[in-house]
Amino acid sequence: MITHHKEELFCDYYEKWIITYKEGAIREVTLKKYHITLYWLRTLIPTLQVCEMTRTAYQQLLNAFAQSHERQTTMDFHHQLKAAILDAVDDGYIDRDPTRKAIIKGKTPRPKKIKYLNQFELHTLLSNLNLEDSLNWDWLILLIAKTGIRFSEALGITPEDFDFSHQTLHINKTWDYKENTGFQPTKNASSVRKVQLDWYTIMQFSELIKGLPTDKPIFVHGRVFNSTVNDILARHCKQLELPIISIHGLRHTHASLLLFAGVSIASVARRLGHASINTTQKTYLHIIQELENRDIDIVMRSLSSLT
Repeated sequence: MITHHKEELFCDYYEKWIITYKEGAIREVTLKKYHITLYWLRTLIPTLQVCEMTRTAYQQLLNAFAQSHERQTTMDFHHQLKAAILDAVDDGYIDRDPTRKAIIKGKTPRPKKIKYLNQFELHTLLSNLNLEDSLNWDWLILLIAKTGIRFSEALGITPEDFDFSHQTLHINKTWDYKENTGFQPTKNASSVRKVQLDWYTIMQFSELIKGLPTDKPIFVHGRVFNSTVNDILARHCKQLELPIISIHGLRHTHASLLLFAGVSIASVARRLGHASINTTQKTYLHIIQELENRDIDIVMRSLSSLT
């Protein structure tokens, strides 16, 4: 049984709270975020006791963290602390909820413009891939470009995920390439989806996966590193004198081409497996704004023709 007392250091309390409530209950990648929060507690409030966590102390902690982090990161920091603090309130170690009415500050985020290829550049890349008779990393590059799936989702694909009669690819798991622990659940419930494929790509993969174990990942043979595939893609881009993008940039490329082709944001969000359409809108804001400007020109031309 884990015991706490009011004079215990808050960072020690938080570490025990992580062990009690989070270890084994959340994904390893999420657990790491709690340990990063613990690191910042030991850095910013190493001597603060649990009973000293007042509204003022908590706000000062948030303000100190916000000096070197963007607002969204500070908000995440706040959420990861709040649950532990509310448990401390429930257990009587803190008298009142110090997180109430907390003000979230943070550095102004630098404008992030996503990197992607245009249609001509993508066509150039795909036309020059080394697509052998057996699966290699260039085939993975092709598949992500054609589907927009995440790198971990692509690594998690097994032969039984292909439905050749309906030309779909079932995304229902990922491969943990960071910790090398095997299959993992998808990022969220919305990420479980069926992605439509063009007939040519589906025919290519029907030949490539013949005879492979139905429940084993088709691209994973030993330890996989994101940097390996990124380096291969970068070499292709350099040789073809294209903008250098990452594997994740291929996902952005896929989504961008769909949006420019007139596919609705809702359909793009479903295809990408976003939990909310708001994620799609925020990620591709500059493309959506560009499309809106194009729409305004069309509206103006249409109105002019009425006179």
